[in-house]
Amino acid sequence: MAGENIIVSTSYFPPIGYFAALLKTREIYIDLEETYPKQTCRNHTNIYGPNGRQTLSIPVCKPGGNHTKTRDILISYALPWQRTHWRAIEAAYNNSPFFLYYKDYFIPFYDKEYKFLADYNSEILETLCRFLRISQEIRFTETYVKNPEGMLDLRTELTAKHAKFNNPSYTQTFSERYGFLPNLSILDLIFNLGPETAEYLNLIPW
Repeated sequence: MAGENIIVSTSYFPPIGYFAALLKTREIYIDLEETYPKQTCRNHTNIYGPNGRQTLSIPVCKPGGNHTKTRDILISYALPWQRTHWRAIEAAYNNSPFFLYYKDYFIPFYDKEYKFLADYNSEILETLCRFLRISQEIRFTETYVKNPEGMLDLRTELTAKHAKFNNPSYTQTFSERYGFLPNLSILDLIFNLGPETAEYLNLIPW
């Protein structure tokens, strides 16, 4: 797929496979016009917690019911999910090699409230792209196209809640206890590999 344009869905701290794809494309299109599906990485991320794989979910509201477009999905703050998520991330990675070095990049996303999920995810992605030195242009769709021409459609493949992507193993915080867990949130890679993250991603074949 190297050199192809791709279309993906928005994602909450996307999985490793998501970034392996982004690094090998020319242009990145994020679909905000799709009808919002349930149970995907659009509002879920998977980390390596003290008890193994742990899913963190952002509660959302669909003002248009089941026909709500992704760009219109609202974040709910009825429960203190930001505090809960950050505490889970701390419990998972406080003892990882690079947590103390990089946590300040991500704390602001758990202090500030965002109205729309798409805006929240987009700011997270911008921060991650700067960190990983991903320079490809990111564009947002203006209409929904079921079968886009001239690009690789990875909207489903990369953002299923438990997307299948078997990246090479690396040392994880709790790997001695539960073994290696593939395709977790990019946070797992950053906190465990630090400045070697981009190099690792570039070595992953796609």
